[in-house]
This record gives sequence, C-alpha cells and structure tokens, in this order.
Amino acid sequence: MLMINDVVPPTSSAPKQNQPPEKPLSSADDRSTGFQTPEQVAAHEGPVFTSMSSKAGAPTASSSKQKAGILTWRPTRLQLIIGSVVLVLLLGGVGAWAYASSHKTAVTPAKKAVIVKKPAVIVPLTVPSTLSGLPVSPSVNTGPVTGVMIENSDFARPQSGLLQASVVFEAIAEGGITRFLALYQDTAPTNVGPIRSARPYYEQWALGFDAGYAHVGGSPEALADIKSWGVRDLDQFYNGGSYHRVSSRDAPHNVYTGIPTLNQLEATKGYNSSKFIGFVRKPVAALKQPTANTINLTLSGPDFNVSYAYDATTNSYKRSEGGAPHMDAETNTQLSPKAVVALVMPYSLEPDGYHSDYSTVGSGPVYVFQDGGVTIGQWAKAGNTDQFTFTDANGAVIKLNPGQTWLSAIAKTGNVSYTP
Repeated sequence: MLMINDVVPPTSSAPKQNQPPEKPLSSADDRSTGFQTPEQVAAHEGPVFTSMSSKAGAPTASSSKQKAGILTWRPTRLQLIIGSVVLVLLLGGVGAWAYASSHKTAVTPAKKAVIVKKPAVIVPLTVPSTLSGLPVSPSVNTGPVTGVMIENSDFARPQSGLLQASVVFEAIAEGGITRFLALYQDTAPTNVGPIRSARPYYEQWALGFDAGYAHVGGSPEALADIKSWGVRDLDQFYNGGSYHRVSSRDAPHNVYTGIPTLNQLEATKGYNSSKFIGFVRKPVAALKQPTANTINLTLSGPDFNVSYAYDATTNSYKRSEGGAPHMDAETNTQLSPKAVVALVMPYSLEPDGYHSDYSTVGSGPVYVFQDGGVTIGQWAKAGNTDQFTFTDANGAVIKLNPGQTWLSAIAKTGNVSYTP
C-alpha cells in the first residue's frame, strides 16, 4: 500500500543527485544578468500595491495606511517614463486637433444658379394721341379714326360735336356754303350733327387718316370716288340704324349720330383701327409778345367768313363766323382751337357748275397760327392716302400745339390776313 509520502516529493533541502546546489542571486548578479524576478523587483522598488492586510509577518511603512483602508500606489520608473510618453502623445494629438480645427481648409460652396429676372414691361399710363397730341390711354391710339360730314348752313347752327373733334377741315361745299369734316379718335361725343352729303376733297382728307367716313349721300363724283378710292364708307343711306333724326330741326338738317354708335358700325365692317401718320406736335410755347392776335379768313361771303381772336390765358383762338361767336350746341361753349391752319389751294367748280372742287393733292402756301404768332411756309400732300406736311421757309417741319387743330381751305393768299 502506497502512503502519502509516496506521491509527495520530500521536503528535504538536500541537493538533488548530479545537480549543483542552488545559489541565490545577489544584487550584483541581478545587474550583471539584466534579469530580475518579480520578487526581486519588489524588493528593490518597494511594493506596487498594498492591501488592507499584509500577508508578510513584519509591519511595513504603509501598514498604518493599509490598516486605515487606504489604497496607495507609487508608480515605477518605467511606468513614469511610459506615462510621460503617453501624455506627450495625447497633448500633441490634442494640439494637432485644435490647430486643424482652427485652420480648416475653406470649402468653396457650390454656386447657386442665378435666375435673371427680366424687367417688368411698364406700360405708360398715358401717351400722346396720334390724332390730337393730347395725353391719352395707349389703347386709344389703336382704335379707329371716325370722320363725320357736318353741315354749316344757317339752319345747322349751332352744331353738336365740333367742340370735341380733334381735327376739323373746313371748305366750301356748294353755293358758297361751307361744310366741315370732323375727326374723332380720343373723344366720343354721343350727339354729332347735323350730317350732310359727301364731297371728293373731304374724302381725300379722310383717307390721310385712314378714317371711317360718315355722311348722308353725296355728289355723283363723291359717291363714285368712295368706291374707286376704297374709302371706309359709313353712308347713312345703307346704315340707317346707326343714325337718328332730331325733332328740333327740319329735314334735311336733322340727321345726327354718336361716335360710340359709329364705332360699333365700324367694328361690323372690320374698321377696328386706323393706320396713319399724325401731325407733328410740339410743347406749348406761347409768345411773350403776340404777333398775331386776330386772324381773318375769307372763304366765300359775310355769312361764312371766319375770324379768330387769340386768348393768351388759354393759348387758344376763339372762333367766330358770320360776325358771331361759333358756339357748341351741347355745352354753349365757344369753339377755341389751339392751332389754326390756312391751306391756300386752287379752288374751282366741278363740270356740273355747282359743286366745289379743290386741288388738295400737291402743295401750296400755308399759314400756321399758334402761340399768338404765325409761321408762313408750304403744305404738301403727295397722294390721297398721304398726310399733310407743313414746312417753314427754311424747309424745317412746322410742329403744331397739341389740342384741336382747325384747317381751312382758302382760295388765295389775299384771303388770309392777321394783325398783332
């Protein structure tokens, strides 16, 4: 039977056979070999950790602290070196991070697409009227010009609608009796008349404005010319619904119409706009010392001769005929155009020896009265559909004041006179 001593090595300190006895290493040996056991390191450097109770029998320098339950640690030299290196590395990393944070490479932001907005189209509130030169809404100039033949016999006076006309032509119809062609675009009186028959030269003047032409019949030549010249015909004979008769006057002096009504008639015929060149206009510039305060125009006889008196307050010319102020029936206001133009042109009778005829296409002398003065020059009209032009003695264009322009056909220069 085996005993415990058979398996447990003996505790004898005798050296084993064939082995030299163990020799403890001295401190010098430790330094010469460079190797130390943990126990030797602890013996030289002191304890690394001490707990609350030491297993060594003898008390240590930290035994009082251990008994008090205080955990103490004293780093070794190697640990101090390693800790210092780690601390340097940490501090270097923090510094590098701080530097990088404060010196970040600027990142150029992506450019946003620039949207260029086109400037808004500003439509002016008013523009000069092509017909009168006065301020009007831009839409007015896109509408049609409407011409109306207005009678001027003693039975027709005072007329309605002449006050609102932008342009008025005056000439003899027959027997020395004058008649008017009144043109409208930027005004629209509802009662215009009385209306009478057509004549060729009035048609030629209407053609220069691409205007509709309102009349009641006409001379044989005039009716033929309407068709051959392509006049925008608004004859009452064929468009009776656009005209009305008043009870206050006897026929044939009682036919009237309104511009809004004629505009509706023009629309049914496709006359929605008029393409023409208006008179050249200028800013108002009244003379400090007028040189033409009164104007006298001899057309036929005392009942139809015309005179004007310059009104410096309104810079206009108060019109009279037959020795009396020429009044508007609707407002009882005296007619006062801003510019008066005397067209000196050859006058004769047609082959019937009754109806008048004017050589309105061509050129001749012109007197332009405005601002209290007069400019003498030349008028010219190249063809039926061309506009009148006015030039002074030097060939410069004579510009007219904005407002109503009254043009009278005069047979000769001797029929025009004026005084300061």
